[in-house]
Amino acid sequence: MTTCCTTYYTYNMLKTYLYIPEQLEKRIKLTAETQKKSKAEIIRQALEKGISAVAQQGTVSARALLKIAEVGEKYKPKGPRDLSANLDKYLWGINKNSNE
Repeated sequence: MTTCCTTYYTYNMLKTYLYIPEQLEKRIKLTAETQKKSKAEIIRQALEKGISAVAQQGTVSARALLKIAEVGEKYKPKGPRDLSANLDKYLWGINKNSNE
């Protein structure tokens, strides 16, 4: 009796070729052997985690800005109406038109 092991994917797989450094190939191979998985599976897992991390990088700064805006809404800080136009004046005491 012959046993056949086949992996079925719940989504379509696309074949992609890429060039990787030799050291990375060695790390992939070692990880695959250690975890008893195919190199393709290790690469897919690494890409999935990596893409998720990269995608979050852009949203972290946006979330930080939204939190700052929430603090502003909550405490309603007061300041000069021309602050953005005269930032140097308020920070350093330097007028734009002065040569001091």
